Amino acid sequence: MAMTDADWRPVTMVTGAASGIGAATVRAVAGQSKGLVVSARGRDDASRMRLAAVAEAARAAGAEVLELHGDLAEPGVPGKLLTAALERFGRIDHLVANAGFADRTPIDALSRSEFDRSLATMAGGFLELAQAALSALRPSSSGRIVYVSSFVAHRFVKGALFPASAAAKAAGEALTRTLAAELATAGITVNAVIPGYTRKDGGHSALNPAAWTAAAEATPLGRIAEPEDIASLIAFLLSPAARHITGQSIAVDGGLSLGR
Repeated sequence: MAMTDADWRPVTMVTGAASGIGAATVRAVAGQSKGLVVSARGRDDASRMRLAAVAEAARAAGAEVLELHGDLAEPGVPGKLLTAALERFGRIDHLVANAGFADRTPIDALSRSEFDRSLATMAGGFLELAQAALSALRPSSSGRIVYVSSFVAHRFVKGALFPASAAAKAAGEALTRTLAAELATAGITVNAVIPGYTRKDGGHSALNPAAWTAAAEATPLGRIAEPEDIASLIAFLLSPAARHITGQSIAVDGGLSLGR
């Protein structure tokens, strides 16, 4: 019996899935996913436990889940993660590139190694992931790539600057548009989501509590985003309803970008 659109359940890979936007995205798509590949750097036991909890919640929602650990800043690691995913599921339909971190180091104190680390994780890692996934995405009937960027690549206000992160995320958005143009004939959509200030649910944050209060006050809607606010757009962009949207960078920032 031929499989109908209603029967189709994609295999989705989400990087940076141990917390925050990545974890919320896994929760948002678990119910409609046949398989989920969730990855995180796994730098310590706490991070690995967070990823395990995210994976268990996805299994409870009905998805088969593969947990992977690896530092996307290291050349070759993204390809190894994709290889492991394909060995497990045989295909990848959706890729959500969410791995990243915020670096507020000012220009005059920013070392070349710190700058390179941001670029390697948030642009280089995305490039390698996309390259490794292309052979699997091309035959998919619902190929999707979503890159999670940041407002820091668009809003430049003294006292709230993230030089290395801004450069890395801007590079990721340029790659997003390039991929969208290149892959359109294959029916693969590629889009970027641009979160504003978004609440963290674990791990290191570049902002202290007072700064989070200031962030909410700087946001026209008067609050910082919850991870689920961002994940809901990502889930939409992965869905059949978004099949005609590609090459876009869409802000989910409570109006933060209005003041740039």
